[in-house]
Amino acid sequence: MKHFMIKYQFANGTSEDWHREIGRFISALNNDPELKGKIIYRCMKNRDDSSYYHLAAAVDEQAIKTLQQRDFFKHYTEKTRQVAGGDVVVTPIELIAETAPL
Repeated sequence: MKHFMIKYQFANGTSEDWHREIGRFISALNNDPELKGKIIYRCMKNRDDSSYYHLAAAVDEQAIKTLQQRDFFKHYTEKTRQVAGGDVVVTPIELIAETAPL
């Protein structure tokens, strides 16, 4: 698995519109026949400020390449830059250990 953390401060637009956009992206991931079950994506927000954290995991490089070719990914990436005022940090991360799934 390949893991990534995306971080930014929400700066533009309304949180309601942004949350709907995130939901549309996740729906597109879940409904894409080539990506379904190959990408895990979570979005979280700091309760005390405007910091957002997205955690993404892909089963392999091919899933990442397929995702990057999708129009819905390109649209979502651009929207993320817009709501963040252009300052988005994407960090590849390494999983060391985890609990069993809920």
